[in-house]
Amino acid sequence: MTALYIILGIILLLAVILVSLYNKLVRQKVVIGEASADIETMLKQRYDMIPNLVSIVKGYAQHEKGTFESVTELRSKAMSAGSFEEKAQIEDQLSKGLSKIFALAENYPELKANTNFLELQTSLKDLEDNIQKSRRFYNGTVRDFNTTIVVFPNNILANMLGFKAEPFFEASEEEQKNVEIKF
Repeated sequence: MTALYIILGIILLLAVILVSLYNKLVRQKVVIGEASADIETMLKQRYDMIPNLVSIVKGYAQHEKGTFESVTELRSKAMSAGSFEEKAQIEDQLSKGLSKIFALAENYPELKANTNFLELQTSLKDLEDNIQKSRRFYNGTVRDFNTTIVVFPNNILANMLGFKAEPFFEASEEEQKNVEIKF
C-alpha cells in the first residue's frame, strides 16, 4: 500500500510540474503577444505621422522626390505587412528613410524653424525612442521564452505541445549604418 502512495505521489508531483511548466510557457506567450501589440500600436502612430512629415518637408525640398516617395511606399508596405518578420524588415527600411528626411532638414534653415516641423520631429523622435524601448522589451520576452523552451526538461514538454521559438525584432545591417545624404 505504501508503494502505491509513493507512486501516486510521484505521478501527482510530475503532473504539478507539467501543469506549472505549461502555464509558464502560456504566460510567456501572452507577454510576447502583448509586447508585439504594443509595438504595433506605436508603429500605427508613426504611420499616421509620416504623411504630415513628408508634406511639410516636401515644400522645402522639392528635388528630394525619390526620398519622399520611398518613405511613403515603405509606410504602405509596412501597414499591410503580413508576418512579424516581414514587418520588422520593412520597419528597418522605413526607419532609415525617416532618418534621411531628418538629415535633409539640416540643409534647410527655414524648415528647421518651422513650428509644425519641429513639433512633428519631436513627436516622431519620442515615438522612435518608445518603439526602441518596446522592441527591447519584446526581445527580452522572446529571449526568456526561447530559453525556457530549449532547456531540459522544458524542451520535452514544449516540443510535445508544439511551442516554437519566436523571432527577435532585429535591426538589419542597412539600419545599423550611418545615413548618408548626397546632394
